[in-house]
Amino acid sequence: MIRRIQHIGIAVRSLREAIPFYRDVLGLELVGTEEVADQKIRAAIFRVGESTIEVIESTAPDGPVGKFIEKNGEGIHHLCFEVGDAAAALSHAKGKGVRLIDETPRSGVHGMRIGFLHPKSTFGVLTEFAEAGDEGH
Repeated sequence: MIRRIQHIGIAVRSLREAIPFYRDVLGLELVGTEEVADQKIRAAIFRVGESTIEVIESTAPDGPVGKFIEKNGEGIHHLCFEVGDAAAALSHAKGKGVRLIDETPRSGVHGMRIGFLHPKSTFGVLTEFAEAGDEGH
């Protein structure tokens, strides 16, 4: 069911300040930036081998990432696994007693279909399933 680690999401206060670290200090390839309005985020995507690092800033203080930073500060926000079918992966997890944030997949960065598992059911790690979208990132 899980194909690979698709990306690790890192919450930051400012993409403008964070991008130079990942691009210039670590030397990672900046694939691009994208805003996902319904999630109230702006993301910069960096390629790391077959996976990516998704550096995300909140576009609104009341958004999920804004709330995360307020509570926890900047840092690792979530772990994302690539799956062939996000709906089936969510259904499987629910069938195993895992608490879901998303009952059905929604649209994410690069047109991926995504769904989150609640960290109270995943040992404190916000876990995401992502089904490749149009761009296959």
